Amino acid sequence: MIIDIIRSNFKIIIFGFVFTFFSCIGQSFFIGLFNSEIRNELNISNAEFGSIYGIATLCSSFTLIWIGKKIDELKLINYSILVVTLLFFATIFFSFVNGITLLLIGIFLLRLAGQGLMAHTATTTISRYFFRARGKALSFTWFGMSLGEFVLPILIVFLLSFMNWRDIWMQIGIVVLIILPIFSYITVKDINIFSREKGKEKYKKNLLSTKSWTRREVLKDFKFYSLLPSTLACPFIITGIVINQSFIIESKGWSEYAIAQAFMFYSISTVLTLFLSGFLVDRFTSRKILPYVNIPMLLSLMILIFFDHPYSAFIFMGLLGMTNGITNVLLSSLWAEIYGVNFLGSIRALTGSLMVFSTALATAVFGYLIDLGYSIEAIAVLCSIYIGISLVIILIFWNLYKPIMQKKT
Repeated sequence: MIIDIIRSNFKIIIFGFVFTFFSCIGQSFFIGLFNSEIRNELNISNAEFGSIYGIATLCSSFTLIWIGKKIDELKLINYSILVVTLLFFATIFFSFVNGITLLLIGIFLLRLAGQGLMAHTATTTISRYFFRARGKALSFTWFGMSLGEFVLPILIVFLLSFMNWRDIWMQIGIVVLIILPIFSYITVKDINIFSREKGKEKYKKNLLSTKSWTRREVLKDFKFYSLLPSTLACPFIITGIVINQSFIIESKGWSEYAIAQAFMFYSISTVLTLFLSGFLVDRFTSRKILPYVNIPMLLSLMILIFFDHPYSAFIFMGLLGMTNGITNVLLSSLWAEIYGVNFLGSIRALTGSLMVFSTALATAVFGYLIDLGYSIEAIAVLCSIYIGISLVIILIFWNLYKPIMQKKT
């Protein structure tokens, strides 16, 4: 069945895969690889870099709300080229950063184009296009980011050993310009908002029977707000951990590259969980597995609280990867299940903006707690309490998360 899905919808799946891979350019783990070089050259502290990063990310989250909704209004190929052009400009601009103001603008552009719009374009397209096999299709799509998380840190560390960081960003921009516009044209030139997965007609009838909510209606819907604590937990906590990995290493007495090495387990765990969660979503729906999504992350925090052995870093990161894998597939599918697909771009632009905002908030909150003298164990306890509260909220309002069918006329 998986082979049939890939064969009949190959172009749209590979489009999502490649776009999520290139979205890594704007992810925290990728930009963080250049942290030391940038700070040394611009002569800024960790706190200053973190503040700039947080402000830029916050601004990108607000901008995403406006630009992200355009995917519902423009033909997909045109929207994709627009996003690719912005990503190319962001990478080239970043190679010329030579001061705090330009660093702020550069990070803003990378976070908006990479983390925001590239991932938004891929997941909105896949979630809208697929119905019967949405979970599996999203699994393959998010594998692109997992591959990036696995390969790119090794590649960049290798390149930094003999290249200037500015030259690397220039080369990234050239790769984006050469590959992505042509690739987008080949894969999605004929895809529009009404294009659907090739399959049985009864599935399309079920899809059309689900009420499609506008973003205005979603903002007035109480259940949307009850979902946010749980859905934002993963990006918030993982970003806080990745950005402050040096603090964790120092607190635990681990080797300098302990977490960087453990990222291999994080990536493998994410990939395995991606494919498993794809099957689970298609079999049980996203709503039914929602209560379990943050359980692995809760266990990872327990490891962080109670264990100091260097090998615990691998278990810790592996469990984080499990939640990351489940979250990527589940949240991409959840909004389509509950709120329909006709205005999915606008809704995902909103939720994507909130996720980006949560990552900006994480850098500020974690940094503030560290400055106040909180240990990493104490911070992990607070995160665990937050996860527990979000789970209770989900269980209380569980019956609200059913899609509404359109009234027959």
